[in-house]
Amino acid sequence: MNLKRGFLDRDFIETVEDFMFCVVGPYHPDDKIIAYLKYVPSKDGLWKRNGRCFSRVMKTYTIPNLLETFKMLEKEYPQYLFYSPQYNIKMTAVPLNCITRHYKPESKLAQLKIRGRLDSLQQKTIELVEILSRESGTQFRSFGVTGSILLDMHDVNFSDIDLTVYGLKESWKLKEAMAGIYDSNREISKFEGEVLKAWCKSKVSKHPLKWRDALKIYSRKWNIGIFRGTRFSIHPVKIREEINEKYGEKTFYPKGFVTIKAKVEDCSESIFLPAVYKVGEVKFLSGKAVDSLLEVVSYESLYDSLAENGEEIIARGKLELVRDNRNGKEYYRVLVGSPEGRGKEFIKPV
Repeated sequence: MNLKRGFLDRDFIETVEDFMFCVVGPYHPDDKIIAYLKYVPSKDGLWKRNGRCFSRVMKTYTIPNLLETFKMLEKEYPQYLFYSPQYNIKMTAVPLNCITRHYKPESKLAQLKIRGRLDSLQQKTIELVEILSRESGTQFRSFGVTGSILLDMHDVNFSDIDLTVYGLKESWKLKEAMAGIYDSNREISKFEGEVLKAWCKSKVSKHPLKWRDALKIYSRKWNIGIFRGTRFSIHPVKIREEINEKYGEKTFYPKGFVTIKAKVEDCSESIFLPAVYKVGEVKFLSGKAVDSLLEVVSYESLYDSLAENGEEIIARGKLELVRDNRNGKEYYRVLVGSPEGRGKEFIKPV
């Protein structure tokens, strides 16, 4: 990867207070990094590192949970909140002068690969990546490990394996190989039985989805499974050379909420965060109808990889007018995962 990689999605940032923030997406202001607070020091925390205990602030990856972190920071650490005039929303971000360490998933995986002594979860992580790399043709060096393993605060008894894979080409190569890997490799499987029921129950309880919606969404989830009894996830990340815009080059204006039905015309960026579906043949089911609605965009990873080109989706979210400040062009998009949506937004495959 390019040494000038900057801060990428799923990196982690440690602050002067020993807070651990997870970086969100590839677009950041010059003086701060957009990220959500995930771990904080805590006397009775389940995650341990260097003799210290940490608790998870983001217990579930939902907008209501995110808003709770806003409240906590507003009271005691307002330096980690800012209002973005480009996105026209309040969000969490870490000023550069508050960062004490930048954790990079691909560097961590490379370190584990050459380290002599690993615990059972670290060893399992290396072996999972070796299998995925070998069976998909994706280069080992294109992978990384994020989450608690990246931070050396994992627990071998309950922590998951959270992987990253870098680059558009390598990510799609892996995605297209995963169905065959699930079928042919006995050690790697999708959720089934009680595990799948529990996953669906969790999604239905936290999102505006019905049971059949959750089942259909999971059927498209190529990147969540089980390896030798441990859950794993895979998160595609664009590399710096593939990021063709900068923070501030577009401005987004809120225009209320809509529900639409549309046909996916380009799903090539639907596996990343944000997940982008370029759409056509748009029908408005509720809210103000507009022309030139070109995209459905999700910041909730639940809704990535949901539809292929030519398939239809139903989406509810915030309607935004997008102004490209480079050329003055304007169009509309539906944003799923906005703070204002308060967890009531969704994307469903038809």
